[in-house]
Amino acid sequence: TYPMANRAHGNKTSITEFILLGFQTLPELQFFLFLLFLVTYIVTVAGNLLILALVVADHNLHTPMYFFLGNLSCLETCYSSIILPKMLAGLLTGVQSISFSGCLTQYYFFGSLVGTECFLLSVMSYDRYLAICHPLRYTALMRGRDWLRLAGGSWIGGFLGNGIATFSLSLLTFCGPNTIDHFLCDLDPLIRLSCNDSQMMETLVFIFILIFSLVPFLLTVTSYICIIATILRIPSTRGRQKAFSTCSSHLIVVTIYYGTLLIVYMFPTTDLLGDFQKVVSIIYTVLTPLVNPLIYSLRNKEVKDALRKVIWFHVI
Repeated sequence: TYPMANRAHGNKTSITEFILLGFQTLPELQFFLFLLFLVTYIVTVAGNLLILALVVADHNLHTPMYFFLGNLSCLETCYSSIILPKMLAGLLTGVQSISFSGCLTQYYFFGSLVGTECFLLSVMSYDRYLAICHPLRYTALMRGRDWLRLAGGSWIGGFLGNGIATFSLSLLTFCGPNTIDHFLCDLDPLIRLSCNDSQMMETLVFIFILIFSLVPFLLTVTSYICIIATILRIPSTRGRQKAFSTCSSHLIVVTIYYGTLLIVYMFPTTDLLGDFQKVVSIIYTVLTPLVNPLIYSLRNKEVKDALRKVIWFHVI
């Protein structure tokens, strides 16, 4: 029998606990990884909360672009807090187990935030499309209530949509093995561990990838094709540089996030690609929330000006 299993479904065992293998194949690096991810988590939370605080406090940042950026920073803070504390505890204590309900809970919030971020990045690219391609109509097309609808729709869509996947996952039977070769509870590894016919769930996974990743990705790409085409028609070099600078930070974030996300979910999981996909997963789950505040603050004049004001009034 497997650890923490109860008899159910005839001669099968129902798993009530999973073992996250994480980085157990690198025992000599456990403490180093613990320190690395601890520093990463602290800097990630501090950086994103700083961006959020600046957006709320500085009236110059009360615009659609920074409203969506504040939402993204809030999301990244939640995102890191769902994944990293459990990972850090496992690296420090060596205990990598997680209950079935805990695993489902982690996946629900993780998957919901992934969907929300895909929608939110698409909304941010749409905002830049309106600002650059339709500047004269931008104020009329992007009013305060429209900000709330677009941001609220991203959050609601992500959480409601992933609720369906989580509920479907909870109906599966797990009869062993109970080891997940990952550092978090994700949909594909859990489906492969179930002893049910996986065809229906695999179809559901494909539909969710299509709705929550591919469609927002294509909308984002379409927005940037229009943006780049508009920028190239600007006669002056300075005008082109100014227009591109307003969306370059977001374009970098989108490229990093979708590039790694699509590698993980669009390619089949095999033993050969398993470790590679785990490394790529670290990029979009751990490193992306870390670098996003740096990208937006270092490449954005308004954010840097707001930060200087805070330093001037509270430090100097």
